[in-house]
Amino acid sequence: MEKAMERQRVLLHHLQPPLPSSSSQASLSVSACLAGGSAAYQRTSLYGDDVVIVAAQRTALCKAKRGSFKDTYPDELLASVLRAVIEKTKLDPSEVGDIVVGTVLGSGSQKATEFRMAAFYAGFPETVPVRTVNRQCSSGLQAVADVAAAIKAGFYDIGIGAGLESMTTSPRGWKGSVNPKVQKFEQAQSCLLPMGITSENVAHRFGVSREEQDQAAVDSHRKAASATASGKFKDEITPVNTRIVDPKTGDEKPITVSVDDGIRPSTTLSGLAKLKPVFKKDGSTTAGNSSQVSDGAGAVLLMKRSVAIKKELPILGVFRTFAAVGVDPAVMGVGPAAAIPAAVKAAGLELDDIDLFEINEAFASQFVYCRNKLGLVPEKINVNGGAIAIGHPLGATGARCVATLLHEMKRRGKDCRFGVVSMCIGSGMGAAGVFERGDGVDELSNVRKVE
Repeated sequence: MEKAMERQRVLLHHLQPPLPSSSSQASLSVSACLAGGSAAYQRTSLYGDDVVIVAAQRTALCKAKRGSFKDTYPDELLASVLRAVIEKTKLDPSEVGDIVVGTVLGSGSQKATEFRMAAFYAGFPETVPVRTVNRQCSSGLQAVADVAAAIKAGFYDIGIGAGLESMTTSPRGWKGSVNPKVQKFEQAQSCLLPMGITSENVAHRFGVSREEQDQAAVDSHRKAASATASGKFKDEITPVNTRIVDPKTGDEKPITVSVDDGIRPSTTLSGLAKLKPVFKKDGSTTAGNSSQVSDGAGAVLLMKRSVAIKKELPILGVFRTFAAVGVDPAVMGVGPAAAIPAAVKAAGLELDDIDLFEINEAFASQFVYCRNKLGLVPEKINVNGGAIAIGHPLGATGARCVATLLHEMKRRGKDCRFGVVSMCIGSGMGAAGVFERGDGVDELSNVRKVE
């Protein structure tokens, strides 16, 4: 503060005109800035405290039970992406303050142990802790948000938010008995509805037609196939060296997996129209316009901007805000329509300021509803396809979407500054995160609008 005031004195000395001794004109004087220092200093401080993403990688997503990862242990999938973000940045793994992994299915205790094992496989020392987080389909995004919040709070400067789901190996379905008390609470009952029924509820309540849903599915496969053919996913997909077992002989064959195996470029409206509804006899939700059951993992490496600058690491993106909201469990798919405005508002932005959206396609019904409800331009949403084509490994989807979004924003450059990741959540919630392109801001910029 004293140095800043001294600079003011020197400057004002040069600005002050000579005055006659009899003049009563007030002279310029120095005073302390109420902000506690110069404005430039304050901006620099906030700029250095930004939480940034320096690497975001994922595995290919493969069909559960019959895809390329059906014989791969879950911890091997996670280890591959944890190793990838470290190797990409040449970071000393001992500097990581925490690894938070989103996951949904299976025993929480077993998953916590698996993920600790995966960290060792990936080369992390025993000093780096690991924990899990479960917010259903937003678990991967929640893990990223948790790490960003911890860095912002000063708990550590570097962390990894990751996600994993092996829907091949993890059991699904309710275990044990349900509390009879649930019969007295309609919304509690709705928490137990199969996700497909909630999709049908959205379609029925909000008038989303079967044709609209099938068209969304066709678009998803078309865009994902185009992105794969043009090599767009190469920057974000970490090849996984694994094996596949012949079910007849038991022989193992080594393979390298680097391509999503659920994309069907030949998908057509006429072909989808032939599929029967899965959840209701007269319904509109089919296997063709729903997300695929998949195996996969993703990891996002975050740190304080000042640390990234010191390490001379290129910044892929900036974490801005996160919001999780509750909605009616019976139509849980509407979650993004509530969460996106909340997250965007928290960032001081308007929906029109967002250049790209990654909205998880759990079901085409809820995806179409959210897109229409928010009035979003279709050309801004899931430009490389979504979960209907690529797949939806529950706990990994959030991390996968962050990787896909940030790499696409980097490709688009200056014309793409802000992006959003969002998804609906089982039992009636929605989550959304706002990200900024890594080179879209400097120490003199401010993400918030000044009215």
